[in-house]
Amino acid sequence: MDEKAIPSNHDLVMQRIERDLLDSYDEELELEIDDGRDDDESRPDSLDRQLYFRELLRLQGELVKLQDWVQHTRQKVVILFEGRDAAGKGGVIKRITQRLNPRVCRVAALPAPNDRERTQWYFQRYVSHLPAGGEIVLFDRSWYNRAGVEKVMGFCTEAEYEEFFRSVPEFEKMLVRSGITVIKYWFSITDEEQHERFLGRIHDPLKQWKLSPMDLESRRRWEEYTKAKETMLERTHIPEAPWWLVQAVDKKKARLNCISHLLSLFPYEEVEHAPIVLPARARNAEYLRQPVPASMYVPETY
Repeated sequence: MDEKAIPSNHDLVMQRIERDLLDSYDEELELEIDDGRDDDESRPDSLDRQLYFRELLRLQGELVKLQDWVQHTRQKVVILFEGRDAAGKGGVIKRITQRLNPRVCRVAALPAPNDRERTQWYFQRYVSHLPAGGEIVLFDRSWYNRAGVEKVMGFCTEAEYEEFFRSVPEFEKMLVRSGITVIKYWFSITDEEQHERFLGRIHDPLKQWKLSPMDLESRRRWEEYTKAKETMLERTHIPEAPWWLVQAVDKKKARLNCISHLLSLFPYEEVEHAPIVLPARARNAEYLRQPVPASMYVPETY
């Protein structure tokens, strides 16, 4: 037999790495297929799928560099994601965190406050989620709930609403003075686009869980939410923590634009790492592996 036809150990390892890499890309494809039930493919100005994947993977590579830089320089980063229901906040958060270390970059998605939390200082339950040095925290909705859903749905008094606007600029300035970078994104979609996305969720059994009674009520109160958003942007757009608006009607473009913009806000650079050498496994001649009962194995249905 021709010896050249037999793959070397190195070739086998490289083939395995290539398969694992393709599996990683398949993970992104799964997300896209999931989104595809109400995706942007039919739009005449939608990004070509190959271009989208190529740019997304490139930007995710840059996010890994940013993560290393944040960890190395002990930066503290807070990123707020706000916007109407179905605006695509969750989609961009998934793409940002997908290839990052969850010990460095984590998501805070707080539920409605409980009875005890309602009696606390308004910002108190958010403070415990703020980053330490070398961490990035992404808030999937944030303290701006008071300026949006709480105002529109009547979950706060007018006095609490006004106190929020007096407090939040000082709160965010205090965070910045303490060394925390505060970045605020608002995802903007049209009335028609939200209507279509809601219909998509209603008719998709895998996405119906995303629609709560509150979401449906927010659809009815579109104009009230618009007024609340305009007031919020006007009263909380400060130099220390400005708002950035993301055009999110086309979800693919919104993801790429948001990630690209996020990267542009930091003077990050690639961190040098020592070469990694895989050590040989220690072997003990006296070690005997104990058999595992067949009943403990998960059935191989596939």
